[in-house]
Amino acid sequence: MSTLEQWLFDQSRSGRELYLMLDSDGHLDERNALTKELGADQYRNLYVGTAANSMAQAGPVLIQLGTVNHPVIQSLLATPERHWGWMASAALTDLDTLVTHWRDRLVVGERPNLALYRFHDNRVLGRALSHLQPEQHADYLGPIASVCYWHAEQWTVTDNPDPGEHPLPLEPAWLKTPTPEIVYANVQFDNTRRYLIREHTEALAALATERDVDDWLWGLIQLARLWDWQQPEQVHFLLTQCLKAPSYLPPKTWQPKPEEDPAAHFERVLYWQGNAPV
Repeated sequence: MSTLEQWLFDQSRSGRELYLMLDSDGHLDERNALTKELGADQYRNLYVGTAANSMAQAGPVLIQLGTVNHPVIQSLLATPERHWGWMASAALTDLDTLVTHWRDRLVVGERPNLALYRFHDNRVLGRALSHLQPEQHADYLGPIASVCYWHAEQWTVTDNPDPGEHPLPLEPAWLKTPTPEIVYANVQFDNTRRYLIREHTEALAALATERDVDDWLWGLIQLARLWDWQQPEQVHFLLTQCLKAPSYLPPKTWQPKPEEDPAAHFERVLYWQGNAPV
């Protein structure tokens, strides 16, 4: 019996309800199929009514499952490498209690520097649970009794030692989870790709007639890291200007000069670009 099968068996034997945390981004067909069939009382969009309300259409949903023997669920469980989210179980807990717990952990930072914490991503959940001490799992998981998720290329189970309603800590330990460089680069790639598709559709379509979009984007992200241009405005500038360039690449004059620090390098290129075409 696999780890996933054993987990499902254990939850059924314990009389727990099953839940699916599903990332809508990239899995919209699955989300629509499940929510249409199950009905509004069995799922909640986690972004609705929060600071991320404007992105609710692409936001994650938490779905209460009566069974996993649904074709869509079976397809998801068979392809965990698609990073669609994770499974959870809880006892004597209603859906809205779980939703309140996760909405409290959704937005981090202070205005105007708010950010979304992507707890619905199994990679984020897995790194957090690997980083946290066992006694910190309850603050993170709240009413959830157990989670089963794809982590490090295998199904992994973490049980909550104290399921229940737990207030948000003043300094959540999971927000201090170290992010491996390659993971950060991949997340940046995914987020940037979605942004370009949404905001620069025509330019990206033109690029696709001449180059492989993913190879082009990955190359520029690596170039930004090489130049230490990691501020959002620096990455945005590099990508959008290259979309306008005849070769879709920065000109040679943009190369950093010896002894030039990243801030001075960016300011020079920004000034030069403001006075000359790409």
